[in-house]
Amino acid sequence: MRLTILGCSGSIPGPGAAASGYLLEAEGFLLAVELGNGTFAQLQARHDPFALGGLVLSHLHPDHCADFSALTVLRRYHPAPPHNVLEHRLPVYGPDNAPVRLAKAYAPNDTELAETDLSDVFDFHSLHGQSKIGPFELSTVQVDHPTEAFGLRVRHGGRTLAYTGDTGPCAALDELARGADVLLCEASWTDAPDRPPGVHLSGKQAGALARRAGVGRLLLTHVAPWSDRDAILAEARAEFPGAVLVEQGAGYDL
Repeated sequence: MRLTILGCSGSIPGPGAAASGYLLEAEGFLLAVELGNGTFAQLQARHDPFALGGLVLSHLHPDHCADFSALTVLRRYHPAPPHNVLEHRLPVYGPDNAPVRLAKAYAPNDTELAETDLSDVFDFHSLHGQSKIGPFELSTVQVDHPTEAFGLRVRHGGRTLAYTGDTGPCAALDELARGADVLLCEASWTDAPDRPPGVHLSGKQAGALARRAGVGRLLLTHVAPWSDRDAILAEARAEFPGAVLVEQGAGYDL
């Protein structure tokens, strides 16, 4: 299982940096996790987007799904798609309201909103419960964020990647991360007592989670452009030595 970082800027794209987007590869299967602002360009620089076997969206804030509309345009209007693309609706796993929310984002105007249906090119599935996506086994927990949001646990070949998505501290995170080989964890800001609850994790909280859960490796992501990356990393390493800040374009063998 290989993880590639399409983008890792938190909350908004940064200067020259895409928002959240990740690729998982195994057995020739390509699974995208998130498709935030700027990530579709990064995807095209590395792979034919028609090669995607599935897409998972942890929640529907724009920095995690804004480029879904671009993917829709490609799959509907590319003049020379692969011969089998019209027969293959891309599986998309997301919150229960994803078909409606994503259709609203794509609809060209209010008049056509009620008639916008993306099921011609996408096959939508709920993130509740467990799923099999190509060679990957996916399980989820609901986490603490202002919109319905999920942490993801992806397993392949005896290896487990846990991904927090966006969340504040909550008991579900310990269940999500427990014993994972790799924890891909958001760390949007430094630790402070006045941080709003139920939104994001600090570097310290990310490191403490990794330590409690007994994970093998901690990869930090979703650092906001206005946050102090070095301070966040130092906080995490004080709790979990060896924590790493991921970089756009980097690949990690899991």
